[in-house]
Amino acid sequence: MKSHPWMALAALAAIGWAAAPAAAQVLPVYFGTGGPGAKGIYRATFDPAKGKLSAAELAAEVGSPGFLALHPAGDKLYAVANFPGGPGAIGYRIAAGGALEIINSAPTGDGAGAHLAVHPSGKFLLTAQYGGGSTALFPLDAEGRLGPVQLTKHTGGSRVVKDRQDKPHAHWCGYSPDGRFALVPDLGLDGIVIYKVDLAKPAIAPHGFAASVPGGGARHMRFSPDGKFIYLLNELTLSVTSFAWDAEAGAARLLGTVPALSEEAKAGEAFNSGAEILVHPTGKFLYSSNRGHDTVTVYRADPATAKLEAIQVQPVRGAFPRNINLSPDGGWLLAAGADSNTASVHQVNPQTGRLTYQTKGVINVPAPICILFARP
Repeated sequence: MKSHPWMALAALAAIGWAAAPAAAQVLPVYFGTGGPGAKGIYRATFDPAKGKLSAAELAAEVGSPGFLALHPAGDKLYAVANFPGGPGAIGYRIAAGGALEIINSAPTGDGAGAHLAVHPSGKFLLTAQYGGGSTALFPLDAEGRLGPVQLTKHTGGSRVVKDRQDKPHAHWCGYSPDGRFALVPDLGLDGIVIYKVDLAKPAIAPHGFAASVPGGGARHMRFSPDGKFIYLLNELTLSVTSFAWDAEAGAARLLGTVPALSEEAKAGEAFNSGAEILVHPTGKFLYSSNRGHDTVTVYRADPATAKLEAIQVQPVRGAFPRNINLSPDGGWLLAAGADSNTASVHQVNPQTGRLTYQTKGVINVPAPICILFARP
């Protein structure tokens, strides 16, 4: 396979820029929000030596900046948000002290974005539109300015779960470790839509589809650090499906599925829904958040086979954890309580992957639904 200069960036993105020496420094943390009382993007700092978050302050006023993404250069931040002219994406320069300075914004042309991701090359970003059932591509110039949107509509619907799967619902977007393919889990289609990346234009073209479990509701996914496996979170069944990834062919083969919660645990709540999935930098542990049950499930993973075993269900000390994130060194997990207006801190045991709540490790954040670590 031909080598590209951006493959090194992609490899770092796959494992997180986690193991860098700067991981011990105090880190900027940005929160995307959406709900009553939230005014935009909030910022705090996290001290990994103490496991402590500072108080959160408003960094940029903007409507419902649900999900955030960092540019590979680390100096720009992007969000899906709502504007008077319609929902779209917005870019910011990260200034001294963590202040956010607007670059520009651009509409998706197909409703609000549920997720976004910048390509490892920094030449474009993608957004996934849940309501519109589409993937949008925005070219990025050298200054990080968003160009005109290129929209690709998804088609079909598994129709297994009434009212949730009658049509496409793109829910997440990201890239293969080498950057050659874009992957978009679609809840309505029960699988992952795979696109081939044309970096020269830039553009994406339909390439393939990886079917997950029927009625599962594909939501978010992550690659293993070595790029050999995909772990897909199924929102509706609260389960994780493992795939073997063929990097040359750009194809995924289903290996197996493991539940996040027992049927007894799910029966204890009127509503349960899987929300976010993370892979530890070592590849030995996974984490998924459970809304309704208000917990994080910890899994032991076999790096050689992608076989999973659920080993812990940890209360987040908050309500409705739509998002969780690991600190770059993998030593801490932060959980956003969207309905409790909180962000909590949990320590990761490096040998077992199990979580321990950091006493008094909760701060107030208005309706947080995304946690993003930036570079110090």
